[in-house]
Amino acid sequence: DVLGVPEGYKVIFMQGGATLQFSAVPLNLLGGAKTKADYLITGQWSEKAHKECAKYGTPQAVCNSKPTKFTTIPSKADWKLDPEAAYVHYCMNETVNGVEFKTTPDVGDVPLIADMSSNFCSRPIEVRKHAYIYAGLQKNLGPAGLSVGILRDDWAAGKNEMKICPTYCSWKITADNGSMYNTPACFTLYVMGEYLKYTKKVGGLTYWDEQSDKKSRLLYDTIDGSDGFYKCPVEKSCRSRMNVPFTIMGGNEELEKKFMEQAKKVKLYTLAGHRSVGGCRASLYNGMPVEGVEKLSDFMKSFRDENRT
Repeated sequence: DVLGVPEGYKVIFMQGGATLQFSAVPLNLLGGAKTKADYLITGQWSEKAHKECAKYGTPQAVCNSKPTKFTTIPSKADWKLDPEAAYVHYCMNETVNGVEFKTTPDVGDVPLIADMSSNFCSRPIEVRKHAYIYAGLQKNLGPAGLSVGILRDDWAAGKNEMKICPTYCSWKITADNGSMYNTPACFTLYVMGEYLKYTKKVGGLTYWDEQSDKKSRLLYDTIDGSDGFYKCPVEKSCRSRMNVPFTIMGGNEELEKKFMEQAKKVKLYTLAGHRSVGGCRASLYNGMPVEGVEKLSDFMKSFRDENRT
C-alpha cells in the first residue's frame, strides 16, 4: 500500500541484509541459458555486488566510475549494455561516495535489478521498471538484519535458480513460505510495520521525498555558499540526498578533525567520512529531522567564520 507495489509482484523478506543479496541475485538468476550479467559500477557497494557475482557467473561492467573516485555517474552514451545479459544491476544510492541516480536507468529489454538499501522509502518507487528491488531495512525502514525484496512473479518461480543456490538464498522458497521458511527476525518486522504505519499517517513516500529535498538542499547550499571552505567532490547532477560527503579547506585533515571534535560539543555526531575515503560525511536518512540539519548548517557556518584564513 505505502510502496505502491502493483499486481504481478511479490514482497519477500530475507535475513542477511542487502549484502547477502549480492550472492542471491546471481544464484537465483544465472542457472539458465544466460550466465552473463551487467553491472553499473558507480560506488563501493555496486563494486562489491559485481565482485560477488564473479563467483557464480560472468559479471560485465556496463560502466565504472572508479577512475573519478566514484564522484559521477557516467553518461548513458558511454554504457556498454549487453542485450543478452540475464539482468542489469545498479545501486540507486551509494552511501560511501554520496552518488545517487535521480531517475530509473533505461536499459532496454533486459530485466533491471536495483539495490535501494540507502534511499528506500525516501522517494516514490517505479516498481514496474524493475524485475527485482531489494533493500536493507536499516537505513529508512527499521533495525538491521533483514532485506525487503519486491520481486516480479515470474522470478519467484525459480526457473533460473542455480543448483548450488542455498535454500536460505532461494527466492522461490522464501516466497512459497511467506518469508517464514524458518523463524524470521520478528522484532525487526514489528518495527518496520510500525514505521510504515507512521509513514502512511504523515502522507506516504511523498512526505519523505519532500523532507529529503529540503534537508539535502539546505546542506548543499551551505557547502556551495562557503566560498570554497567546504567542498563536495560529487558532480551536482548526481549528488545524493541521503549521504553528503564534503572536505574542509581542500582536505585539511587537521581542520576536519577539529571540526568533528567541536561538532560533538553541540551534539552533532558521526560526521566522519567513510574510512576508505576520508573527509566528512553527513547522512540525512528519514530519521534525521530538518531541525538537525539546520543545526548542522548553522554550526558549519560558524566554524567557517572562525577558521577561514
